[in-house]
Amino acid sequence: MPDQTSEIPRTSLCRFRSNLPAARAFLLTLCALLSLSHAFARGPQTQIQLPKSLPAPPLVLVGGTIVDVSDWGRSANDLHDAVVYIRDGRITAVGPRAALPIPKGSRVIDCTGKYLIPGLVDGFAGMNNQGQANANLYMGVTTVVATQDDHRGHLDLHANPSPHLYLIDSIGSTDDDSLLGNHPEWARKLKDLRDPKTQLPRSTELTPEDTSHQLTEIAKMGTRALWLGHNLTAANTQWILEHAHQLGLVTYGEFTATPYSVGIQAGIDVLLHMGRYELGVVPDELQKPLVEDPEGPASRTAYGYAERLPPTDAHLSAYARFLATHHAVLMPTFSLYYLNLPDHRNLWKEPAAQLLDPASLLSPSDPKTGETVYPLPIWTRHLPNATTHWMEEGARHKADQQADRLWAINQAIFEAYPHYLAASGAPAQGTMPGISLQTELEMLVRLGLSPREAIAAATNNYAEQFHWTELGQITPGRRADILILDGDPTTNIWNARRINSLILDGNPLERDSLLKK
Repeated sequence: MPDQTSEIPRTSLCRFRSNLPAARAFLLTLCALLSLSHAFARGPQTQIQLPKSLPAPPLVLVGGTIVDVSDWGRSANDLHDAVVYIRDGRITAVGPRAALPIPKGSRVIDCTGKYLIPGLVDGFAGMNNQGQANANLYMGVTTVVATQDDHRGHLDLHANPSPHLYLIDSIGSTDDDSLLGNHPEWARKLKDLRDPKTQLPRSTELTPEDTSHQLTEIAKMGTRALWLGHNLTAANTQWILEHAHQLGLVTYGEFTATPYSVGIQAGIDVLLHMGRYELGVVPDELQKPLVEDPEGPASRTAYGYAERLPPTDAHLSAYARFLATHHAVLMPTFSLYYLNLPDHRNLWKEPAAQLLDPASLLSPSDPKTGETVYPLPIWTRHLPNATTHWMEEGARHKADQQADRLWAINQAIFEAYPHYLAASGAPAQGTMPGISLQTELEMLVRLGLSPREAIAAATNNYAEQFHWTELGQITPGRRADILILDGDPTTNIWNARRINSLILDGNPLERDSLLKK
């Protein structure tokens, strides 16, 4: 018997095949109508499951160079002429143009001749209003490890748009600004005492029972990191580190009463602030009094010793090697000293500075000169201008000398090549949200990191050190926070601020519009 299809004219067969999609659509529609009729026949109590809509076409970035920031910035396997698929706020595929076709209906951003890096992370900063949120985004900061304290104000958790905020809170000490302070049961326990002489707030160590309870409550709140402060003693520090890591919480150390060697050996993740972690070089006879006097004359003596230690001192080089061979990374927040170091700029001339209210910054620089303002006591108001100017210049010279000494010590520490994370410390001591994270990258390069290593310090190093694997790289599965740059940041760190386009959570933001809010 002859094949009946062979008797169908070729033109009819081709027309039939070309109409297959339409035929399928008709059959699906017919089936849906039949299902609806049966549902209505069964009565109104039946819930009708309508078909889900198809997912929106992905955003596709085409033609750019993806900068490799893996392995602490030591790898350099950049991907040229790359294609990046983005859907639902995540990166779904990355590859060369030859391997990844552009899906029909996709929104395409042409990145030809441009460079792609992950959104920047500011590892320690405040953000107390919408203007600061916009300034961060405008400068490419898409994630902030956010703190609220007496230097940086209370966090604005309702800013929109906003970088992702990863909350950090103090642990084991009283703290008027703790995130737990709004809880009635904690308000009294965390209230700082007042120094009887100065009437300034003074934190005290909590009991082990309260510390354990506090750790549990902080973890329940979704806090991502803990700050271990000045008055924590060694035993409490060790206990907190052990149990915090069991809960997956990241730990920041700014020790005084606890010797730095103890905190480092116990597994602290981050040593915070140039001007603080140098205390690890003090001898035992200066460290012991700090248990009873972590914020008074004994601490001033210890810090003075650390600051004045010659960079060539053998104790400093030994401390540097100790740091480099342990888990802890350094978070210098050089930006807090930026205005006291040579070759600084007037940060108020940055376009993002127009978003910032000086009243929301602690000790802002002079908008006209960009220099630090040194307030004088009230009693100096009646002194001649020449005298007050002399006093201001004396304060500036002293601060510049301190910054120079600390910078020299950090250059000596760098020679052992420990790992680094970038953070600004904004908005305190003349720092500015967003702007100062970019100056931090500059300072890391000035210290000796390559531009690629500096970018890694503000991106994938956070994934390496903290296991925050949702951020830090342009690779499948990561959050789609991406900066599209007009210049190669691996040849000049200044190009990290030449942001052509900004993508946050997979959504392109109109960068110039951020300046208008």
